[in-house]
Amino acid sequence: MPVIEEMIEIARPADDVFDFVVRGENLPRWDGSIVDCTRLDDEDGASSVTVGSRYRGATRLLGRRIEWTTEVVEHVPGIRSTSASTSGPLSFTVTYQVDPTPAGSRLRYRLSADSGLGGAFGRVLEPIVEREQAKAVRASLATLARVLEQA
Repeated sequence: MPVIEEMIEIARPADDVFDFVVRGENLPRWDGSIVDCTRLDDEDGASSVTVGSRYRGATRLLGRRIEWTTEVVEHVPGIRSTSASTSGPLSFTVTYQVDPTPAGSRLRYRLSADSGLGGAFGRVLEPIVEREQAKAVRASLATLARVLEQA
């Protein structure tokens, strides 16, 4: 199971960064692979994210639209939140951890995913897919920092 871990410094208070990244509906604003994301259990968007919050979305991966549903499985307000896929062709978890720094905050991003490639062919391609996904994650995190620092 490939794991991608990245970190970025963002010149915004940790609470602002955390509140923004844990709301899945913000994903299309900064993650270039996310086509859409909608919260399933909060029609007016006013509720706080908690364990059990659910999102439905779609990712563009290798030219294909892949739909998924996630559920927040761990949530420590202002510090760490983990979501896991509950439906769709890919199995994955995403964790955001935000720590305050003198200049703002540090976001730690961790993606653990089953590539779904399988077999000998998959074992050959998996490192390539993982490398490309890591580049995409770094680019998305840079976009996130720009979005938040310009707000």
